[in-house]
Amino acid sequence: MVSALLGGCAVYHAKPLPSNDSLLTQDGLSRLSIDAAKMPLPALAAHRFDPSDGFDIDEIAMLAVANNPDLRLTRDDLGIAQAQAFSAGLLPDPQVSVSSDYPGAVGLSRAFSYGLSMDVMALVTRGANQRSANATVRKTDLGLLWQEWQVIAQARQLFVKARFQDEVLPLLAQQADLTQQRYTRVAHAASEHNVTGDTATAALTAWEDARKQSVDMQRAREQTRHDLNALLGIAPATDLPLTGPAQVEPVDAATLDAAVAALPQRRPDLIALQAGYEAQEQKFRAAILNQFPSLSVGFTRQRDTSEIYTSGFAINLTLPVFNRNRGNIAIEQATRQRLADEYQGRLNAAHADIAHLQADSALAAHQLAEDEAALPELDRAAAHARDAYAAHNIVIGQYVDAQSASLARRVDAATAREALAEQRIALEALLGSAIPTPYADTSTDSHTTATR
Repeated sequence: MVSALLGGCAVYHAKPLPSNDSLLTQDGLSRLSIDAAKMPLPALAAHRFDPSDGFDIDEIAMLAVANNPDLRLTRDDLGIAQAQAFSAGLLPDPQVSVSSDYPGAVGLSRAFSYGLSMDVMALVTRGANQRSANATVRKTDLGLLWQEWQVIAQARQLFVKARFQDEVLPLLAQQADLTQQRYTRVAHAASEHNVTGDTATAALTAWEDARKQSVDMQRAREQTRHDLNALLGIAPATDLPLTGPAQVEPVDAATLDAAVAALPQRRPDLIALQAGYEAQEQKFRAAILNQFPSLSVGFTRQRDTSEIYTSGFAINLTLPVFNRNRGNIAIEQATRQRLADEYQGRLNAAHADIAHLQADSALAAHQLAEDEAALPELDRAAAHARDAYAAHNIVIGQYVDAQSASLARRVDAATAREALAEQRIALEALLGSAIPTPYADTSTDSHTTATR
């Protein structure tokens, strides 16, 4: 019997900590395979992951879901919650008591007592505890889905930022080169006393400003690449080849209004808070049940030293005189109120953030339209100035000013496009998407995906 009981016991195995990093390298990326069917968004599930031709905005998002270090920890938390739900559903083990007495006098027999008991209150509260644990699993699973969506949004925004910086860097380098040429000419003219020192100083200042802008953008690009690699769990030395457009289509007004109205059913974080509230409801219910007397029932078989056998039962009862579990009831009730307030606050913040992003996107779209409308005229002026300068009809200052005006407006337009794309990505993340079927169950029993 003992061997049968021990046969079902877990066995300890040591698990030493790793000594090296597990970051993806360039070689690892080339061999990486991602199952699109496991992606948490329909757009990603329909996209083929093929890093051989570079990484587009969706492939970057897929890589983030598959390899983000923080998501790996959240998946571990989900495993812990599932184990806790398994533990909450287990029946309490019966308790066996054995005692034996050996008399010191001759002619008397050994006395013994055998008992078997069970904690009845553990059975009474088992249902509430199990429903609470299942709701906690659902909350953790939905929290993982919400975090995946946020990581996708971060990856897409970093992709947009990196593509913007790649577009703007040559423009700023060209601007720095133009201002350097002007300063060189003006400094030479000043050495021959053909222009004043103030003019040379102004040209030097313009060159230094342009060079600083170029250097600052190079540093920003390096920071963006670092942030993107860290988000994707990739080695710092790995340079991801980014490809494809960085534009993001706007959300039409009808879709936006419908999404805002259905936020409690679309946003995983809100549904997760609903599941957390349900878990707390069950904890509160278990606390209410625990105010009743704690009861343990058992049966005994005994023999005394005169070899008289007796059978009986034992009842252990806690009298609810002083405690009556009132402290735990108050704690669970206050916790439930806090969760209700947290849910309301999150819902209010979601509406406010969406309204803010709508207004901000409208301003960015207006600015982009103005920049793009002004570009053709500035480009024509820059082309005329280039031709006139080549024909020695204008001085270098006029030529550089015309080219700089065109370049500055191109940088402004690229900046507006980047801001608009990032705002649209953030708005899509705030609005939520279609919740996958395993998460859409509103029952108290959690239904998680085994493949996650």
